[in-house]
Amino acid sequence: MKMQGESTGKTGVAIIGCGYVFDHYMTTAWAHPEIDVRGVYDIDLARSAKVSDYYGFSIYPDLQAILDDPAVTLVLNLTSIEAHFELTRALLEAGKNVYSEKPLTTDLEEARTLFRIAEERGLVLSSAPCNFLSDSVQTMWKAVRDGAIGKPLLIYAEFDDNPIYLMKPETWRSRTGAPWPYIHEYEMGCTFEHVGYHLVWMLAMFGPVRSVTAFSKVVVPHKTDQPMHPADTPDFSVATLDFVSGVTARVTCSIAAPADHRMRVIGDEGELSTDTYRHYQSPVFLERFSQLSLNARKARSLRLQPLFGRGFGVGGRVLPFVRHWKSFATMRANAAGKTSFFKKLVAGAKRREVGAQDKMLGVAETARALRMGEPCPIPPDFILHVTELTLAIQGAGTMGSAVALTTSFVPFEPMASTRADPRNYRDSYSPGFLAKRMDGFIERLHQH
Repeated sequence: MKMQGESTGKTGVAIIGCGYVFDHYMTTAWAHPEIDVRGVYDIDLARSAKVSDYYGFSIYPDLQAILDDPAVTLVLNLTSIEAHFELTRALLEAGKNVYSEKPLTTDLEEARTLFRIAEERGLVLSSAPCNFLSDSVQTMWKAVRDGAIGKPLLIYAEFDDNPIYLMKPETWRSRTGAPWPYIHEYEMGCTFEHVGYHLVWMLAMFGPVRSVTAFSKVVVPHKTDQPMHPADTPDFSVATLDFVSGVTARVTCSIAAPADHRMRVIGDEGELSTDTYRHYQSPVFLERFSQLSLNARKARSLRLQPLFGRGFGVGGRVLPFVRHWKSFATMRANAAGKTSFFKKLVAGAKRREVGAQDKMLGVAETARALRMGEPCPIPPDFILHVTELTLAIQGAGTMGSAVALTTSFVPFEPMASTRADPRNYRDSYSPGFLAKRMDGFIERLHQH
């Protein structure tokens, strides 16, 4: 079935960088046949050969071959972060549109330079992360627009990503054998690497941030015996964001605490929550506050037994997803590459339990916009705002900082398929049997 937003035709794409993240993009590449991968290139020719053998892609012998290929409309830049600026600049100056892995650059002025070059040449420059296009976030976004939680007041976003230094990260490999660059991750820092995943959905839903107050620190100084440069990059940060729209958010990042990726939006009438950004169809719960649910939270048994608590309205009910033209990409196991049935079965289970992202969705939406002559779905001023916020949070230090943002962006709409969905999440929610019967009784209990 063709859904709104789908287009015909193919876009020629070259991929530069065949490291660990490459295989994450390939997990759902099979779901995007309109992206014609013309070839791959890595400065490590052995890596190019490995992924070529596994996925059947052609190999470019060098960067110049990509720049000279007229069939390449869009280049996917999956190189290491410190290489993003120079490579993206070279691609833009050669007339190629670019989609870059996050973060776009390590410096705000470098990001401004890249967008200035793109604008001067009439090119598109876009960047990950694209998880705000997921079914989970689009569903939350629609619920907020429908007034399901009343007036939005607070956002709580967690990005505790486990004490990975205890999990033997030096042994981690992608399906084509690329090592996870754990030293590089430590050197860049979990905030710089990860906070964008939360920033993009918050900013998409609630617009630009006026100011940020943040704190960052190294809480685990001895993560590895290997030398690091620098060795003092924060591995913990917490920031409070003051949105122009009036919403207040708190986002925490660390690699010291057990995994917690929750996303919560609290309004004056209810709460939306989902367990993780990492699964694009993580269930979204809507709780419309009631005397029963708010008082039930006081009961220890209901807090410790979530399923029992839901009978009293605590946590709310699962909302049906809004879906878009590529939703199916996260509903099926990986179908790409040379692998056995058993490994595909294991991959499917892993994606269901650990995370099912469609990193190629941002590439597909950018390619679709190019084919249809539409504005880029991830606007330049939005990416600049994400970049400035990321740098401000990571750089806050142990004395903390309060920063007024110099960038902003024009708030934009959710996906067309989300806007076209006829459901109204506020109207479709009704209180449970217990809430209907007990709200008045509980209210009387509080009268003295």
